[in-house]
Amino acid sequence: MGSKPALPIRIAYCIDSFGVGGTELNAVRTAEALDAKRFELCVIHLQKDGPLRSRYKQLGVRMEYFPIQNLYSIGTALQGVRLARFLHCWGADVVQTHDIYTNIFVAPWARLFTRAKILAGRRWLYEAPRPGLVKINRWSNLFAHRILANSKGVADLLSGEEKVPSRKIVEVSNFLDESAFERIDENARSEQRRTWGLPDDAFVVGCVARLSPVKNHGMLLRALANLSSRFHVVLIGDGPSRIELEHLATSLGISSRVHFIGEVLSKINLHQFFDVSALCSNSEGFPNTVIEAMAAGRPVVATAVGGVVDVVKSNSTGILVPPDGVKQLAETLQQFEADPLLCARFGETGQAVVREGFHQNIVIEKLSAIYERLAMFHPASSHNHLVKGDHA
Repeated sequence: MGSKPALPIRIAYCIDSFGVGGTELNAVRTAEALDAKRFELCVIHLQKDGPLRSRYKQLGVRMEYFPIQNLYSIGTALQGVRLARFLHCWGADVVQTHDIYTNIFVAPWARLFTRAKILAGRRWLYEAPRPGLVKINRWSNLFAHRILANSKGVADLLSGEEKVPSRKIVEVSNFLDESAFERIDENARSEQRRTWGLPDDAFVVGCVARLSPVKNHGMLLRALANLSSRFHVVLIGDGPSRIELEHLATSLGISSRVHFIGEVLSKINLHQFFDVSALCSNSEGFPNTVIEAMAAGRPVVATAVGGVVDVVKSNSTGILVPPDGVKQLAETLQQFEADPLLCARFGETGQAVVREGFHQNIVIEKLSAIYERLAMFHPASSHNHLVKGDHA
């Protein structure tokens, strides 16, 4: 195993973009939560700017930009050489990749040309920007010392379908800090709902998610069309599906009850403005939005896909429905609207579940221990020593 590593351990923290998405938000929250006395970060990024860049800058961490136009060019190879030289000179102990692009670009260069240990990231099930990237990502797994899965569903996919040895998989969930549990007063809550155009007596079903096809917002709109005029839907997020969803709302005759808020960057847990939180995705690795809803004390109705089933326990913290189960979704929303005590009970249970299993203090310490074991690991050592206790 080797002796205890010198502190701080140097971690090359690799991300594709500074955009607002589940992977990106979890990455920046992790960077903010890590103990600077134990870990020194350098952020390796493939895209130059984005909304979350300022949060890394506020941490005062070193940031290195490696622009690549595509994954298969002379220019990309030159950036790879530059990357390997930088990691070697900086003395990276651990290289952590967070997404499919940094897995593919960073992991091979770091493994072949540096002494750093590679912790690759897998935070999705099947969806990818392009189908061809899925096979290349499987190839890049060969260069990782360990692969971090953010849910049991993702870990099972890695070991089952993708044949990754179980000794290489570590499971570390997404998490929330204490601010996710904080509540604003009722007057401020009511005022925000009015600002969004909601009637005072509206029963609000909210969804915080990127407006993209995999999130299947259309299922929620079709369910709304079968509900009374008291039901309103609030969609927080933006993306390529917005125009299509606006047209769908119009064609269903519910446009006055669908509120497109756009992307909102806020330290306030936005789910507290809803009565119920919904997620209708066709595929999910581990959705931050579900644990955010539970932390806000809101009941959840979600499709039973991927990592959702690892968090939402039906008839305990929420209710699971089948993908494209419009009828079941509408019936569940009616059930919640008719039974405020049920909503309160599910909300209280959900808060307890998140506090006990997905709180920052618990998850960050688990991740920190993995970093330290990787930094102590030497190739001649047994792989089994490293992963003892690392995964469920």
